[in-house]
Amino acid sequence: MARSRPTVSDLQALKGKRQLSKLRVFSLDEAEAAERAGIDMISVTYELIFDPRFRDAAPTCFAIPGDEQAKMGATTDEILRMAVKLRAASADAMYCSASLLTIRRLRDEHIPVCGHVGLIPAHATWTGGFKAVGKTAESAAFVWKQVKDLEAAGAFAAEIEVVPAEVASAISRRTPLIMISMGAGAGCDAQYLFSEDVLGTNRGRYPRHAKRYRDLATEFDRIQNERIAAFSEYAADIQSGAYPEPRHMVEADAGELRKFEAFLDAEG
Repeated sequence: MARSRPTVSDLQALKGKRQLSKLRVFSLDEAEAAERAGIDMISVTYELIFDPRFRDAAPTCFAIPGDEQAKMGATTDEILRMAVKLRAASADAMYCSASLLTIRRLRDEHIPVCGHVGLIPAHATWTGGFKAVGKTAESAAFVWKQVKDLEAAGAFAAEIEVVPAEVASAISRRTPLIMISMGAGAGCDAQYLFSEDVLGTNRGRYPRHAKRYRDLATEFDRIQNERIAAFSEYAADIQSGAYPEPRHMVEADAGELRKFEAFLDAEG
């Protein structure tokens, strides 16, 4: 049976029934692969969601554009204007790690918002840098407060990043929000990874929660080496005269060529 694109209500109805899958994708090819693989939700760049080919590639994935504006210090009004444009371009929701005021404004305009709790990279200075949040009772209570604040602001979901699995599970059971785990264990409502980690194209450090399913970086290196080798052979053939060969060229009729040469001589 063909699947249809889920609504926020559909996703909420699945809470506690089955784990959802979410991927961050960066290209139309990755979006199409996520669609064909049956991934439930995808996080996408603004550029991708505005590409008119996007929904042909991923017609049924629930698409959530990232937080590109908030990272650049956009105002609430600017974020709201962009969110309206993203929704018009077929985004299903808006990820937002900006202020609760901004999230409320988005919700007031009926724009579904996915918030963020735990380790929030853009705000990591407030929680001690890029490390787990919620390992003490006090910091776990802080994560719980973040969740309750998002509930009150009208968010429908929240990424929960690098929080102890037991803490994340306890929170997920007690909130109506769809809790999307990034390194927060299996007790949440969804699991989230970046395509570059799943595909093995990440050239840097892999986070603890990442699982690499392929090693495409090695394959891309092999392809690049083949590309360089082909270009080098081409350049060498030009220098040696091996290219072009007669089969690569068009010949003129001998009689017509003589006429043309006579014309050139006369022009001389």
